[in-house]
Order: sequence, then C-alpha cells, then structure tokens
Amino acid sequence: MSAAALLLRRARLDGRVRDVLLAGGRVVAVADDLGAGAPGLDAAEVARAEVVDLDGAVLLPGLRDEHVHAEQWAAARRRIDVTTATSPEHAAALVAGAVAATPPDAGALVLAHGFRDALWTAPPTAAVLDAALPGRAVVVASGDLHTAWCSTAAVRLLGLSSPDGVVREQEAMAVYARAEQVPVAVLDAWVLDAARAAAARGVTSLVDLELTDAPAAWARRAASATPALRVSAAVWPERLEAAIQRGLRSGQVLPGLDAERDPVAAERLRVGPLKVFVDGSLGTRTAWCAEPYPGVRGPAAHGVLRTPLGELERLLRRATAHGLDVAVHAIGDDAVTTALDGFAAAGCTGRIEHAQQVHERDLPRFAALGVVASVQPRHALDDRDAADHHWAGATGRAFPYGALVRAGAQVVLGSDAPVAALDPWDALASAVHRSADDREPWHPEQHLALADALAASSGGRRAVRVGDAADLVVVPEPPADVLARDGADGLRRTPVLGTLVAGAWTHRDLG
Repeated sequence: MSAAALLLRRARLDGRVRDVLLAGGRVVAVADDLGAGAPGLDAAEVARAEVVDLDGAVLLPGLRDEHVHAEQWAAARRRIDVTTATSPEHAAALVAGAVAATPPDAGALVLAHGFRDALWTAPPTAAVLDAALPGRAVVVASGDLHTAWCSTAAVRLLGLSSPDGVVREQEAMAVYARAEQVPVAVLDAWVLDAARAAAARGVTSLVDLELTDAPAAWARRAASATPALRVSAAVWPERLEAAIQRGLRSGQVLPGLDAERDPVAAERLRVGPLKVFVDGSLGTRTAWCAEPYPGVRGPAAHGVLRTPLGELERLLRRATAHGLDVAVHAIGDDAVTTALDGFAAAGCTGRIEHAQQVHERDLPRFAALGVVASVQPRHALDDRDAADHHWAGATGRAFPYGALVRAGAQVVLGSDAPVAALDPWDALASAVHRSADDREPWHPEQHLALADALAASSGGRRAVRVGDAADLVVVPEPPADVLARDGADGLRRTPVLGTLVAGAWTHRDLG
C-alpha cells in the first residue's frame, strides 16, 4: 500500500454509506467499516492512512471534459464578453463600453469573444468596429471559434487577407494563435488557473485540442506547477511528421518530463490524439451538409469540406501506424459520413468530435466501426435557433445524442471550451434536458438518461469500484435527487465538495 493512503469514511455510494480506501492512486477497498480492517488489508497500514470523514456526501467517478481548447479557454475568461450581442453594432458597442471602462494600453490589441451571427440580419464588418472604436486594433472571436472579426487596424497589424475584417476556418484559427499577445509565462499561469477552476467543478481530466503545440506547452507548464488534472495533449496534422520523428505515441508521458523527478506531473500529462478537421461549423455555415444552406448558392452552399476522404484516410493510416489515436472534427451530416468512411477505409478506430448532424444510416456505423462520438451537449441549446433556420427540415438528426446511445455508440461528453464553459455539470444538465430557457426542450427524443450522461462524463464508469483509478468527485447529494427536485438548472448548480486525481486532492471544500 502507498504511504499516501487515504481513507474516506462514510461516503455514500450506490445509496449506501460505506468506507473507501485509496492507495497507490487506485481504489483498493470498499467496505462498511474499514476502520476495523478488511480481508486482505493490513490493519496497521489502514490505521496509518489519512482519514477524511465525508459524513454521507456522495462519492462519484471523476468527471472528464473530452474536448477543450485550453489556451483559448484560459484567454477567453479574460476577454471582453459579447455573447449577448444581437447585431454587429450591439457587439461593437459592448466592446467599446468595456474599453471605455478599462482603457487598454495605447496600441494594444483589444480581444473580445463570443459573437454568434448565424441569425444576424447584417454581417459583421471591419467598418462597424472602426466606427465604434476608431483606430483601435480589435479582434472578436466567434462563439464557435471558426470566425475572427477584425477592425481595419487589426487587419493591417495581423496582415489578414480580407479587407472587410472577417476571416474563417484556418485563417481565423491562425489569428487566435497570434492575437493573444502576452508573455508565455502569463499565458501558462492563465491555463494553470483555468485547470484549478475546472478541478473545482469536479473535472479530473481533459483532452486539450489546442491548435498550438499542446504537448510542448503542457510539459513547459509542469516546470512551474503541477496541473490540477490529467491532460491528453493533442497533435495537429502540420506537426504530425515531427511527432512521428520524435516517437510520440498517444498515452505516453509527455517528452521533457522526468518521471523520477516529478512523478505526479508525469502521471497526469500524456500525449493525446491527432486532431483532424473534416469541415467547419454550423455557426459559420461551413459545416459540410447534404442540404444547402438557405440563400447560399455556389460552391459554399453545402459548407466547406476541409479534408477530403483520400487525405483523411492517409492521415488516419499514418497516425495509427505510429501509435497515435485520432480525433476527427465532423459537424455536418455529410462530414460525419466522410469521417466514418475514412475510419472504415483506414481500418482503424478513433473519435468523431461534435457529430452535430448525423444521417440515420450512419448511426449504427459508430458502434460497428468502434468509433466514439465525442459530443458537447451545451451546443444543442446554444445553436437550436440557428439549426432551426439553417438546417430547417433536418433538425430531427441534429445533436442526436439519444439516437447514438440507442444505436450502441460509445458517447463521451465535453464542452469545446471556450465555445461553452468548461463545466461538466452544465454539460450533464444540457444532455438530460435540451433547454436553457423557458421554452420546451428541443427534440426531447434526443435526451440522455442521467445515468448514461454521468457515464459519458466519467469515461464509462457508472460507480466507484475497487481497482479503479482514484479519480473521484464528492458532491452533497445524489445527482438523480437533485434533478428530480430542482430540474436541470439545479443539476447545473451542483456544488463540488472535493475532487481527487489518483487519490490526491486537487480541490477540497469539505468544511
């Protein structure tokens, strides 16, 4: 048994109050009274364990966020919020008001986040920002991160291709990577702070799909502080060959970490998947879809196919042959078909990120091919009006979480932070009740049962069991009781009393 053993007394599991012993990073015993010892355990070693009395609080498997952009999320927590904007002028006024209230340094790039223009009656343009903030270099990130809206001064500063100040997809993402003009040490501090905030909401691990060199960035951060959660750091296609040359394989300790010198960081920080884009997004009208977008003609009518099937198959084969898992971004129904065809052609498994629109014929292919559906339930609530407009007549197959589970697919939940907040309780609430306002749930046939949603948020774990990793979360009462009494909003507000990663507290508020 590890010297850092932890005995959790009076934890509520499966409706019963029991003791739980953690050691060596795992759950090693569950019994009614471990203080009196248990078969196979040394009573003296149990006696040396640190004891924490949970007093009937509920112990659950730790929660995961399977899709995060860590640097963008950390930065967005400090950007000007324009999520409530109903027009370009409204968004520009929100930015101008924030600048007036807290003037930035002269010449500094002003950053805002969260506009959603899918239902605006006029497009965002540089001229609108110029009128509200004359001479200022301003970059406003769209809520889905697929569009960057810039003032004329920002267009010049960043050397953008579009004089109207709006760039999409790859160019937009390049803008985000360049726009956060803060020292690396400052950005790292922001990210580590965001990780602690996630731990305080019960998150024990995340998959970081940041566009920058995430493996190198997390290894660098570990030199200043051990992150408060487990991280799988993704690789992007432009760095695939370099990753192969370095021998990176999914699940291995990040290069640059010394397991002997810092075993905790080495345990928590691992190489993640290769991330590949097949299409764009609903909000930017670049998701690759069978039906054309209303009022759009020409090559862009069905969205944007960023990675055709042949190139996708090549990337899948190349990555998996060298030990890298694959996460494929596919939002539109034809993009999901392309992604599934790619997995079938390459003869490998992996994940489809988002799967926001799925042809009925493709639902059983997830399970048949062993492809995981990595979904973000909050998007269904935020995008319901945009989907009703741009996917009119096809919303029955939009955000089809219930249909995927019924078809036997493995579903995992995330946030896509900063597109939605990095809060697993919001994801859970959105999965079980598809409404964030007073309206009736949108396509309630796609609701998940709470037990299924919790499992999808916990790596498939449905209860705390002996032998599991000691990644755990403590909450005051069973989530099912909260949902029954207070509804989805009550579930969103769930307080977290404690979070453990490998048996070590990463958040503790037990009073």
